[in-house]
Amino acid sequence: MKSRFNQKAYRKALIATAALSLGITCSTAVLAQNSASDAKPSQSEWSLGAGVVTQQKVYRDIDRENYVLPLVSYENKWVSLSVPKADFKLYSTESLSLRLRARYDSDGYDPDDSSFLTGMDKRKSSIWVGGALLWKNDIANVSAEVLTDSMGNSNGTRAGLKVDHRFGLGAFGLTPSVGVEWFNDNYVDYYYGVRASEATVVRGVYQGDSTTAVDVGLRLDYSPSVLDTVFLDVSAKRFGSAIEDSPIVEEATQTTVSLGYLYRF
Repeated sequence: MKSRFNQKAYRKALIATAALSLGITCSTAVLAQNSASDAKPSQSEWSLGAGVVTQQKVYRDIDRENYVLPLVSYENKWVSLSVPKADFKLYSTESLSLRLRARYDSDGYDPDDSSFLTGMDKRKSSIWVGGALLWKNDIANVSAEVLTDSMGNSNGTRAGLKVDHRFGLGAFGLTPSVGVEWFNDNYVDYYYGVRASEATVVRGVYQGDSTTAVDVGLRLDYSPSVLDTVFLDVSAKRFGSAIEDSPIVEEATQTTVSLGYLYRF
């Protein structure tokens, strides 16, 4: 295991920031729950902090990536911002929110990320845009999104559904979550396919098909005050057979662990 800080550090930092974005969003929600009951819905809130993340992607022979990063989020009546995601609220109440969404996602690789990927063309990350729906109820928080590749790198489309519920234990909180995400064939073919010009004796031509992934996670948060939150996120994402069967994929499960601290202003 090793950390790599080289000319690709900026791109890889965005990878880790994307992995931490769920922790930012959910921890901010925890802070909001702990805020004064008479707070106005339109009140703006800033959260600043720092986090560390370790992530193992599914590509063959690729190293685990480890980072320390600053965290920031901002929310008011109209927008919700948490790097690398920006939401514009078209309609929002305490329980329901319909949004336009733009999100940077760190899919892809450089050929020198792994010796097995040598000779492959670079697969670029993209900014994904579309719509999202958030529904909070007494049983669970439900979120859904449909996004397309705005940069045209993959011409892909993805759709996701996630359910989570926080169990409060005094100053502590425990949040299990489960989600499913669908990727169309363009997405899978671009990020996990092998073109004829890239094929070798040990890396045959592969054309991806649409597939799904199941994501399970567990988050522990601790709020010693209404302004401070420490959180630990552990998640595993299992990709479907169209990704698992790719010759450039070693394991079908991507794991991420992140630890962070946030202070709300």
